[in-house]
Amino acid sequence: MQFIKPAFRNACYCYYYTITRSLNPNPFILVSLPTSPFLTLQSFRPSFSTLSSFSSAVMAGGGGDNSVPPLSHSLEKQFDAFRSQLEESGTLRERIRSVVSEIESTTRLMYASLLLVHQSRPTPELLEKAKSQIGVLKEKYKQLAEILGGCPGQYYRYHGDWRSETQSVVSLLTFMHWLETGSLLEHKEAEEKLGLNSSEFGLDVEDYLIGVCFMSNELPRYVVNQVTAGDYDCPRKVLKFLTDLHAAFRMLNLRNDFLRKKFDGMKYDLRRVEEVYYDVKIRGLTPNGEPVGNQGVEA
Repeated sequence: MQFIKPAFRNACYCYYYTITRSLNPNPFILVSLPTSPFLTLQSFRPSFSTLSSFSSAVMAGGGGDNSVPPLSHSLEKQFDAFRSQLEESGTLRERIRSVVSEIESTTRLMYASLLLVHQSRPTPELLEKAKSQIGVLKEKYKQLAEILGGCPGQYYRYHGDWRSETQSVVSLLTFMHWLETGSLLEHKEAEEKLGLNSSEFGLDVEDYLIGVCFMSNELPRYVVNQVTAGDYDCPRKVLKFLTDLHAAFRMLNLRNDFLRKKFDGMKYDLRRVEEVYYDVKIRGLTPNGEPVGNQGVEA
């Protein structure tokens, strides 16, 4: 069809009239309509400059001034308070991280000393060197407590800034305690060693439990190296300790989080120690001249 149908032509006229009316709202200025029956979009397409002028006028409210209106007093006051809080929080985190960095450095020194236990070095000498750093850790945690003392009730807001470092500290303390006594360092004893107070700035229970799980990772390696050095009774002692520790953890209703994953890893530590113990027992290796088979797992 070469000619446009009347219905379509009328619709195009209405569309053209609407656009031209919006661009020229003055009702006293007549707009001439195209007389040609052949309508195209080009015949009533507005120019870019016209649209720009119209959009600027609309956004400015018809006054021609497109400046940003000022904030209300209440809104400005609220966000100014937010700004002050964020700046104070950032300054506090910088102070915390500075102390935590020193805790991490001290932990590395202690761990470097305890690693020599796996090489059958004299245990008392190595423990004495590592224990000399406990006083440094105690002083650093005292500094953290003083920093957090200025903002009571904010312990768990900043707890993540020293959480992993504290777990490593607990792991070292529990391993050192086990090397000395053959037993587990209790939560309250760990707090006393670090000079922490559970009512103000204490040792989080999950951090303590995760640190204990980290400590159990060292025991299979320790057992293998001790057997290699000729201590055939070590697997029995470690197996007894890990069996009791694993049974104690089974009492806890752990969620599917990081602590649960670390506890699941403890059973693999227990299995590796069992393999070493059974291997020593089957081979008939004797500690202190007595057959291993006559002693059993119990101490």
